[in-house]
Amino acid sequence: MTDGPLRVLVVDDQQLVREGLTALLELTDGVTVVGAAGDGARALDLVADRKPDVVLMDLRMPVLDGVTATGMIRERFPDVAVVVLTTYADDESIAGALAAGARGYLTKDAGRAEIGMALRAAVTGHAVFDPVVSARLVDAMTRPAQPPTRDRLPDGLTQREAEVLGQLAQGRTNAEIAAALFVAETTVKTHINNAFAKIGARNRVEAARYATRHRLG
Repeated sequence: MTDGPLRVLVVDDQQLVREGLTALLELTDGVTVVGAAGDGARALDLVADRKPDVVLMDLRMPVLDGVTATGMIRERFPDVAVVVLTTYADDESIAGALAAGARGYLTKDAGRAEIGMALRAAVTGHAVFDPVVSARLVDAMTRPAQPPTRDRLPDGLTQREAEVLGQLAQGRTNAEIAAALFVAETTVKTHINNAFAKIGARNRVEAARYATRHRLG
């Protein structure tokens, strides 16, 4: 990191989010936004051109996703830190981002102060995690090892999809399922849609019956 303001590149595929984050960060003391990109490929170009200290990276984007872009940035520009800011807080997203070299992981519930702290920590080699993400990491580290169960699940369901169906069978809302599994509500919706397609369910009632029948609850 050079002397002077922290140089930040904002990467998000939604223009409104990019503009909002840019405006938010410009109000943060000691931070200047040197550019914004709508996909990972453009982010790589801007990292080379604008030379930021840290990239604030979304995950789910067209052209080149955030995990892949993070890995490429860390490989090509090892002095540039990456902090993830995303809607998703599921195990796969977290593990993928951290494996790619992200030094922080926040959800989009984070405020300006928390984002600023994470950016500053990242450039000094430290990591800041959203409380939900921290809980997921602790859970993963302390969870007893389990034998593979995917092959025993019906209709090609993943373990997470089965867990969501089990929660659904207990009458829980998407928000309640998200809280119980420490994931974002949008992630729950994605798992439900995928599970419905696999089991042929047309609504939550049919899905709940399926989960009960297969003892997924």
